[in-house]
Amino acid sequence: MRKSYRVKKEAEFQKVFTQGKSCANRQFVVYVLEKPGQLHFRVGISVGKKIGNAVARNWVKRRIRQTLTELKPKIRQEIDFIVIARPPIAGVSMAETKKNLMHALRLAHVL
Repeated sequence: MRKSYRVKKEAEFQKVFTQGKSCANRQFVVYVLEKPGQLHFRVGISVGKKIGNAVARNWVKRRIRQTLTELKPKIRQEIDFIVIARPPIAGVSMAETKKNLMHALRLAHVL
């Protein structure tokens, strides 16, 4: 994802957490904040230390980014959203990761 598609600053994360709506399944929590007039969506990814060591966390982040890149044309444009990985995602296959993330995004009306 290019920089313009990312939520990076702590203040931006907090704004999505406090003002946005959340939906969850067993593997992911998705917070969504409507941003009318925005040219394209922005996403933040959070993987906590409960997932595992740095290698495992980066592995999960790469899989989430890959899934979002594949789904890019289907994602609504005028939103900021944050994807938070829960511990059961560690050790799950790419197909399962994609299926679970798509389910969470549909629940949050991102897709």
